[in-house]
This record gives sequence, C-alpha cells and structure tokens, in this order.
Amino acid sequence: MRRRWSGETIRRWAPVAAWLLVITTFSSGWFSGAQTGSVLLPILRWLFPSATFSQLLFAHMVVRKLAHFVEYLVLSVLLYRALDGRAFARPIALRALALAALCAAADELHQSFVAGRTAAVKDCVIDVTGAAAGLGLLALRARALMTRAPARS
Repeated sequence: MRRRWSGETIRRWAPVAAWLLVITTFSSGWFSGAQTGSVLLPILRWLFPSATFSQLLFAHMVVRKLAHFVEYLVLSVLLYRALDGRAFARPIALRALALAALCAAADELHQSFVAGRTAAVKDCVIDVTGAAAGLGLLALRARALMTRAPARS
C-alpha cells in the first residue's frame, strides 16, 4: 500500500529538512576553518585587542565548536517535534537523539569528502551533546509546565 504525505506530516518534517540543509551548508568548504577565520578573526581581534594570536585562534575554535553544539541542539528539538512529541516522552526523545546522532555521523562522513574539511569523532560527540542538551531543555520545559499547571478539582 502506498503511503501519502499528509499536510501535517509535511508541516512537521519540513523544518527538519530545512535545518539539515543549513547543517549541510555549514559542512561545505565555504565554512572551513580558513574561511570562517578570515571573517571571525578580525572580529575577535577587534573585540579583544589585547589577546595574543594564539588566544584568538583558540576563541575561533571555541566559536566553531559552539556552532556544532547549537546546530544539533536545534536539530534535536525539530526532530522531537517532527516525531509528534507533544507532551515530553522519553522514548520519543531517545528516537530524536538517535536520529540526531545518525545525522552527525553522516555530516562528518560528508566532511571527509569536502576539500578543506576533515571528519572528526570529537565533532560528532559535540553534536550529540548539543542534541542531548536540546532534548534536556524540552524535558525541563515540560517539567516546569507540569508544576505550573493548576490542579483540577
């Protein structure tokens, strides 16, 4: 039997697909360390004029790793929503985390074929940590909403 895409399914999964395109763009040669350094290092130098060049390089690396973390934090929230996670449920969160981890591994594999980029297990770990943080934020939000809900009589 052929399964049709409902409007609801498209509405839930389109943001995931769009965000994966953003992640894929960030994995391109346009966002290699050399490319982002040519933009970020002058900004960092302006923000921290007394920093040494090695400190600026370190700050550049931190910004790049934070980008990994945030990319996958957002992805995990979008995946959770797409998996029909209305009220927080651990099984749905684990599926979202597994999908985010699979995407992180695929992203690193993709980078291994891009000139000026390298695949790194540590980046996968940062990605999955960001995804877990996103899901943790959803769990905290659900808990806060439950504690604020008025008791019904």
